Formats: sequence, C-alpha cells, structure tokens
Amino acid sequence: MADPARAKRLSKRISTIVASAIGQEIKDPRLAGVTITETRVTGDLHDATVYYTVMGAHPDDEPDYAAVEAALEKATGVLRTLVGAGTGVRFTPTLTFARDTIPDAAHRVEELLAKAKAADADVARMRAAATPAGDPQPYRDSEEP
Repeated sequence: MADPARAKRLSKRISTIVASAIGQEIKDPRLAGVTITETRVTGDLHDATVYYTVMGAHPDDEPDYAAVEAALEKATGVLRTLVGAGTGVRFTPTLTFARDTIPDAAHRVEELLAKAKAADADVARMRAAATPAGDPQPYRDSEEP
C-alpha cells in the first residue's frame, strides 16, 4: 500500500491531466460541458476513479449523460496514455469514470430549503392574522368583582 499523501498527490495530478486533456486534446463535442470534480486513487495506485459533472448548453437544458458516458468510455485509452506520460509512475492506473451526484443532491437540498422557507412564510402570515381563542385578557385584575 502506498503512502496516503502520495495517493492524494497522484489523484490531484490525474485530475489535472484528465481535465486539460478533455478541454484541449480530445475533440469530441459530447465532452464540451464535462467538468472533472475529483479523482480517487486506490491504496495500491492501480485504479483511479474520476468523478465528473455535466452542464447543458443552456442552464435549462438537461445534459445527455449517456452520450457523455459513451464519449468518456471511448476516450479512456487516450486519457490513460496521457496520464501515464504525465505522472511518470511505474504502473499507470486504470481509469474509471463515475458521474458526481453531489451537485444534484445540493440542488435537491436547495429546493427543500426553499419549500421550507415558503412554509415558514405561510405560518408567519397565519400567525399575524390570528386572534386569541378565549378572552382577550385571560388574567383577571384584582380590582374587578
């Protein structure tokens, strides 16, 4: 098992190499909106999992995840060659690509927070218009009979 610091350095280097290769060297139009978010390398430095996110051409567009996955699968050999040349390690790690679900989860949390904020605003409006259920002054003064 390799030193954890070495594995971390290698994963950062792989992220940099793969991101620059996708942006500059691989001319597949399906990879236009791909962003590399993280890379994790196993303890023996033989396998690397590259996490990516995909943005659509417009903010409202849903990205084509299947096309991006196929393009990354097709480019895996070229990317592994570039990683091997750029890292200089004895054994070039195999590359596995996985879609990063953190942005989707963050978007879902933001939606839930907006829904909770709207519900709080409704409760505040109802509270402002509420009147007491019983007497307006439930406590009796001692001077009253």
